[in-house]
Amino acid sequence: MKVSRHLALPLLAVAIGLGVYLSLDLPGAPQPVPQVSYTLLDGNSASTAQWPGKVVLVNFWATSCAVCVHEMPAIVATHERFKARGFDTLAVAMQYDAPASVADYAQTRQLPFGVAIDNTGAIAERFGGIRGTPTALLVDKRGRVVRRFVGQPDFAELHGLIEKLIAET
Repeated sequence: MKVSRHLALPLLAVAIGLGVYLSLDLPGAPQPVPQVSYTLLDGNSASTAQWPGKVVLVNFWATSCAVCVHEMPAIVATHERFKARGFDTLAVAMQYDAPASVADYAQTRQLPFGVAIDNTGAIAERFGGIRGTPTALLVDKRGRVVRRFVGQPDFAELHGLIEKLIAET
C-alpha cells in the first residue's frame, strides 16, 4: 500500500504515540504512583501515601459508561476475593460524572471499597491523563503502577497478577 506524502507524517506520529502508550502496559516498566489526596464518598480523606504494603486496583469509571457498569460486579468480586490478603480497590468517578449519580450507584450496589469523585479531573490527570473509561491501574506493594488496563480487563489475567503481587515480599 502506498501512503501519500501528506499522510505519512501524521501516520508516523500516531504509530509512535501508540507505541509510547502501549509501553505503559509492559510489566518490566513500573511507574511510581503519583502522590494524590482524595475524599471518599463517606467523607473520609485518603491518599496514595497510605498504599505502600498493599496491592491496589485503581478503577477510573463513570456511571454513564456501559462497560464500566457491566464490569463493576466483577470488580466487586475481585475486591471481595483478595481484600483479606492485603488488596484494596479505589473506584474513581470521572470529572464529568454527576456526583448524585455516583453516590446513588455506590449506595444501591453497596460497593465494598472506597469511591472518590474526581470533581476537578486532577486525579485522572495525575495518573497519566486518564481520559477513557474504564481504565484500571494495578499498583504493587512498593507503590508502583505495574499494569494499565484500558477497557474491561481480562479478569483471569488480573487475578493472576494480583496473586503474584500479593505473594511478593
